[in-house]
Amino acid sequence: MNAFAENLAAVEAAIAAALKEAGRAGPVEIIAVSKTQREEKLREALAAGQRVFGENRVQEAKAKWPALKDRHPDIVLHLIGPLQSNKAADAVALFDVIQSVDRAKIARAIAEESRRQNRRPRLFVQVNTGAEPQKAGIEPDKADKFVKYCRDELGLGIEGLMCIPPADEPPAPHFALLEKIARRNGLPALSMGMSADYEIGAQLGASHVRVGTALFGARGGG
Repeated sequence: MNAFAENLAAVEAAIAAALKEAGRAGPVEIIAVSKTQREEKLREALAAGQRVFGENRVQEAKAKWPALKDRHPDIVLHLIGPLQSNKAADAVALFDVIQSVDRAKIARAIAEESRRQNRRPRLFVQVNTGAEPQKAGIEPDKADKFVKYCRDELGLGIEGLMCIPPADEPPAPHFALLEKIARRNGLPALSMGMSADYEIGAQLGASHVRVGTALFGARGGG
């Protein structure tokens, strides 16, 4: 068993324990945050059976994932970092899931590229639950209107919500807020929880957790 496989087993066990404690059935999908990781680390993860990965930057992902996806067509690649509209074409072409839909300009660019390429990645709206000015994401009080705009005016199939709580605050209230917004909008998926708090995310309704350090070790990566 390689180091990634050992870490993955530990994360899976921790999620199972958290779900049991919360009385939730799951499942919770683990997204291995592979930003900055060398190819040897990615091969180690693939050998351990991991197939779901998250990247922060379109250009970095474009440089390292197409060949790996050719060899492993069951890879599912999530964009979890901010997206610029001039990168929308590359993002729609490469990623299976875009988690950082956070403003009208980006939503329109994704809609246009999805039609042009006849490719529809799964989409999450990123919510800035802490209303932090330096952080991407739609503000919570605007989330309902934005989801409706994406669905009704752009025809986008929004699957869920994503958030990154403020680093200096307990994550639980932010996860609870995200779950509440998702529930009232009929959204089944919640991407919340990273290496430091994925167990809390699992307990509070996460369908996806984004785990880097706990799987790959300290940076480079995640």
